[in-house]
Amino acid sequence: MLFDPFVSPHLELTNRVVMAPMTRSRATLNNTPNAVIAKYYAQRATAGLIITEGTSPSPNGLGYARIPGLFSPAHVSGWGQVTDAVHRAGGKIVVQLMHTGRVSSSENLPSGAVVVSSTDAVCPGKMFTDTAGMQPHSQPRAMTEADITTAVQEYATSAELAMDAGFDGIELHAANGYLIEQFLNANVNQRTDGYGGSAANRNRFALEVAAACVQRIGSQNVGIRLSPYGVFNGTGGFDGVDAQYLDLVTALSKMQLLYLHLLDHSAMGSPPVPAELKRSLRKAFAGITIFAGGYERDSAEAELAAGNADLIAFGRPFISNPDLVARMKAGTPLAPSDAGTYYTPGAKGYTDYSNAST
Repeated sequence: MLFDPFVSPHLELTNRVVMAPMTRSRATLNNTPNAVIAKYYAQRATAGLIITEGTSPSPNGLGYARIPGLFSPAHVSGWGQVTDAVHRAGGKIVVQLMHTGRVSSSENLPSGAVVVSSTDAVCPGKMFTDTAGMQPHSQPRAMTEADITTAVQEYATSAELAMDAGFDGIELHAANGYLIEQFLNANVNQRTDGYGGSAANRNRFALEVAAACVQRIGSQNVGIRLSPYGVFNGTGGFDGVDAQYLDLVTALSKMQLLYLHLLDHSAMGSPPVPAELKRSLRKAFAGITIFAGGYERDSAEAELAAGNADLIAFGRPFISNPDLVARMKAGTPLAPSDAGTYYTPGAKGYTDYSNAST
């Protein structure tokens, strides 16, 4: 099944393999996609669907070094190179909109941008900056309701720009402890206003962002990524997490979103998303379901055969195996990747793998 075409009312794919979003930090000039990024994605266009690296809808969301943005004409033009290259190679591609929120260093932000979050609590840990090396995360400003309204509109505007750039849709990144999950997660969100204090209030920002994007570009062009049991960036499980996410997904389903992308981080040491919760979320969502989290060919086939998901996302294997679909189909061993070049600028460890097709 993994290599069979997938056909739904709003998405037709050559196979059921999804290239998962992975930060690669190659947008070296004003966070603008460039020719090497276009080549990278075109090399991997045999995936049924590509989901890009996290891309900020706002200057305030550019928390990591050299991640791309999608909020200016230059960004639209740069991403247009990428979508054209992927489409010429026969692929489909959506952009993942990722506002980093408090997972940020002010050293990485452009002039005038500020670190914002649901909270004023600093995210634990450090991150790399080009200017000062490893640095603690910066102090965030707890967003006012006016700030929240602005951020919602930034997502919607970025979604519209994504369609202008030729993308086949967008994915809202509501996982891994970034801005949307900073509202969803009770360990981070300690607010007492209408955006915190209850499960419904914690879900509110995610639902407002989704609704604004749907209004701007249509529900058939909007997907979302969730990781209810992830532990990245100070998140983690909390009392009532299953019920909250079931309510969230039920509400998203009523909006008729294109897909639900469910991430299970257990392959990287996080607690697994309970099988019963996965089944409940799958049942509650009327659109396409994508599963991600440490899959290999056999485990992916098993999920599809059981009817647990429609599509399966693969991440790191795509880094050093642009021809991953062909390799899995033929049972060819996978090439190893160079972890030292995951986030470095330039072509090395990015577009220079010998098994690349372009």
